[in-house]
Amino acid sequence: MSTRLEANGIITVFCPDPEGLASLAEALAAVLAPGDVVFLQGELGAGKTTLTQHLARALGVGADQYVSSPSFALLHEYSGRLPVYHMDLYRLGDAEDVEAAGLPDYLEQQGVTLIEWPDRLGSLSPDSRLDIRLEILSEGGRQIILAPRGESWRQKIGRVARALTLPKD
Repeated sequence: MSTRLEANGIITVFCPDPEGLASLAEALAAVLAPGDVVFLQGELGAGKTTLTQHLARALGVGADQYVSSPSFALLHEYSGRLPVYHMDLYRLGDAEDVEAAGLPDYLEQQGVTLIEWPDRLGSLSPDSRLDIRLEILSEGGRQIILAPRGESWRQKIGRVARALTLPKD
């Protein structure tokens, strides 16, 4: 795995295999705090749910809690060091549908909210968040772009970059 931190705070991670997502999840889990929101963007099969599974484990969600895509349920909740709220908005059309489903309340919970297909939030999108875009590379690996939004995430992103570039014991 290789990592590049740009001057604007955006991190680009090149991950040759799914196991690399676990290292990224551990680096993120170390900085996640109550109320944090993470947007997960990418085409079907890009690894959004896989990253969520790794993040949940890194946040202390036990193996007794199966982490899966909430495509049909819209939301799954997990208990760990911090509560994890995993939303999948794929089946919703827009912010009005998100509101009708009662999901905006989870953007203000004291856990970590992970949102797949966040474009459906529209004007409900919080200003402070971490945007993660997962892209499938032709050789099967992933390029993952982390873009901090808001002061809190601009402060945390350097710690994530350092954790990804430090040698592992």
